[in-house]
Amino acid sequence: MSEKVSFGYEDIDPEEKEGRVGAIFSSVARKYDVMNDAMSGGMHRLWKDKFVRRVKPREGEQILDMAGGTGDIAFRMAAHGASITVSDINQDMLDVGIERAMDRGLDSLVWSRQNAEELTFENRIFDAYTIAFGIRNVTHVQQALGEAHRVLKFGGRFFCLEFSTTEWPGFKEVYDAYSHKLVPKLGSMIAGDAESYRYLIESIRRFPPMPEFEGMIRKAGFKHTKVEPILGGLVAIHSGWKV
Repeated sequence: MSEKVSFGYEDIDPEEKEGRVGAIFSSVARKYDVMNDAMSGGMHRLWKDKFVRRVKPREGEQILDMAGGTGDIAFRMAAHGASITVSDINQDMLDVGIERAMDRGLDSLVWSRQNAEELTFENRIFDAYTIAFGIRNVTHVQQALGEAHRVLKFGGRFFCLEFSTTEWPGFKEVYDAYSHKLVPKLGSMIAGDAESYRYLIESIRRFPPMPEFEGMIRKAGFKHTKVEPILGGLVAIHSGWKV
């Protein structure tokens, strides 16, 4: 029997996860960014701004933004002159991003449907690899990290923005109650889909804690790894270098 993987609080066969996650993001694609504002009170914008400041995109660099669907991170990095390839496994999410780019008059971005576990790019072609709020939805996270390492040039940098578990006493309990009880209701009201947002919250709870995930990044071959908690670890910026 194949080893089970998490799908929210469920444990399922690995071959099931990609399709089930894909159905969720196809369902919420059109309301994804509106829901991000509603769920975080707009704070996701500040987190993403901080994330891009850590990446330090520069003119002439080639950057792969994985799970970048709707373009939020790519638009920010493109403003610094870097050449961005936006990749996502879900075409519906990419379609939303392409429409948003057209509305902004941004025609410099490259859009590519990719599976993070099996990238079609050649070895050592990107200066940086970014992934924001996407790694926890990958079936085989360690494999995706290995692919990130493979496509980076020597001296390339890896940056991941992801939810984790806050370590602030009191705040953790308040956030747990909010996320489990209110987020699905917001999903129902705004996106017409409570179950998808119930999964997204559960997937946060099942994601490895910060020290464990940092260990996985090191296992993939990255050096000088670092974790920067935000709001006590509610969100964290993970980074590493290919040397």
